[in-house]
Amino acid sequence: MDKKISGVFAAVPTPFTDSDEPDVGLFLEHCEWVIAKGCDGLNVLGSTGEANSQGRKSRAQIMRLVADSSFHDSALMVGTGTPSLADTIELTELAAALGFDAALVLPPYYYKPLSDDGLFNYFSRVVESVRKTSIGIYLYNFPQMTGLSFSPELVARLLEAYPTRICGMKDSSGDMAYTNRMAATFSDRFDVFPGSEAPLPDAKEFGYAGCISASVNATVEQAAKVWRERDAVTEQEIEELRELRAAIASVPIVAAVKALVAMRTGRAEWRRMLPPLVELSGDNQQRMEAVADRLGFLSAPAERAQR
Repeated sequence: MDKKISGVFAAVPTPFTDSDEPDVGLFLEHCEWVIAKGCDGLNVLGSTGEANSQGRKSRAQIMRLVADSSFHDSALMVGTGTPSLADTIELTELAAALGFDAALVLPPYYYKPLSDDGLFNYFSRVVESVRKTSIGIYLYNFPQMTGLSFSPELVARLLEAYPTRICGMKDSSGDMAYTNRMAATFSDRFDVFPGSEAPLPDAKEFGYAGCISASVNATVEQAAKVWRERDAVTEQEIEELRELRAAIASVPIVAAVKALVAMRTGRAEWRRMLPPLVELSGDNQQRMEAVADRLGFLSAPAERAQR
């Protein structure tokens, strides 16, 4: 991998038209906004981006859109994992050809349980498919969704086989003991990104490379400040960041992020979800209105009209 990536990454949501196609204009506007507000990079087509509710054609469209964008100087990561090895290889090869810095790869999550041998074989095939490129491969640990977790033994084995290609992990488990163990065990050769901005104040102590987070789509300014000024930020600023993250994560987070972007921009189209996910309603919607108000997203008349 040519570029070492670190810092605050937004796990970007995907807006959709009423015909369930990616809304290109809304997508680009939001990507530009989070970068302007302090993101070091973007993670597109991850869980927040509803990647696994989209077909390969839609995913490829978004990948090409990002590759051709005006924000390509930022670090760019894309989710390419699927249960199908062939599809994962195809998407990872496309990401490499388009110049993405990194591919974030879920384990194949249909057949369970899986042995470390099976997972090693799967990831070996993915890595071998892009061996002649510069793209980095990052493991996506999200056991709540996949029912699988990367063991330290498996990570060590992958690093031994592919020391310049297996670059790190996004850990969305929420198990900070696991996150810290992975960061400490492989600190000299493997970058660990928690799936939340809440641990950023502890990044120096535990060796995190930053964060890759859904809620950063709303908390980007607070998260970027804590990351860049973590030796100088106040306890009040840290507590504010953690409170915002907790509030957003207290409801279905993909719908929450989309609702917050809708309120910030005044564009109700952002609320659309691909089945089986649904929009926020009732108390959950009211909770996000309170978060949006706290973030100053409801200050413009057009935005207030969307409430």
